[in-house]
Amino acid sequence: MLGRTAGFVFKRQVESHLVPASTALGAQASQSRSTTVLCVRKNDQVVIMADGQVTRDAEVVKPNVRKTRRIGENVIGGFAGATADAFTLFERLEMQLEQHSGQLTRAAVELAKNWRTDKYLRRLEAVMVVADDKQSLTITGNGDVLEPHDGIIAIGSGGGYALAAARALHDIDGYDAMQIAKKAMNIAADTCVYTNHNFTTESLGPAAAASSEESVKEEPS
Repeated sequence: MLGRTAGFVFKRQVESHLVPASTALGAQASQSRSTTVLCVRKNDQVVIMADGQVTRDAEVVKPNVRKTRRIGENVIGGFAGATADAFTLFERLEMQLEQHSGQLTRAAVELAKNWRTDKYLRRLEAVMVVADDKQSLTITGNGDVLEPHDGIIAIGSGGGYALAAARALHDIDGYDAMQIAKKAMNIAADTCVYTNHNFTTESLGPAAAASSEESVKEEPS
């Protein structure tokens, strides 16, 4: 009898630590960054473009949040996740850039290390995309600093659509990075319910000054 009781107690303890598959999937889905941010690099131009929608559960809270920004003169960035958290991380990245003479890779690695180990920073929920004239990087709170093999990065709930579209357009002659980003973001916005057409952009290279401060939307053909 004692053995049966002990077995029952052990079974209850194990079951109490199990998470149903549906619950696990729901938790994973809730962590998805409800936005789309795309970085495209081609030839001597790099563009980071993002939509402006902020969503809470099933409600659109705001349609025109700016999720791209310039960090100093030579680095541009975009983010998915909590806005206040992302701004804090961008400030930390700017400090690292100043300490490391503008070396983006070294600054990004130091930020990722601090983000993962610092008791305060590890609570910040965001994913960052940053680029200079040579490199494009994704920075996460897991300590990852990732550089794409093809110069294209996409994050957020619509990132998969934007990434696939940008890669398909990248090798087409006559399309520069800005044109690729516009078309790919429109495809993502047409497909992902958490992404709208209020795009903002930052760029480095030709036509950067003309395009960095304006919202862009390509009319459907």
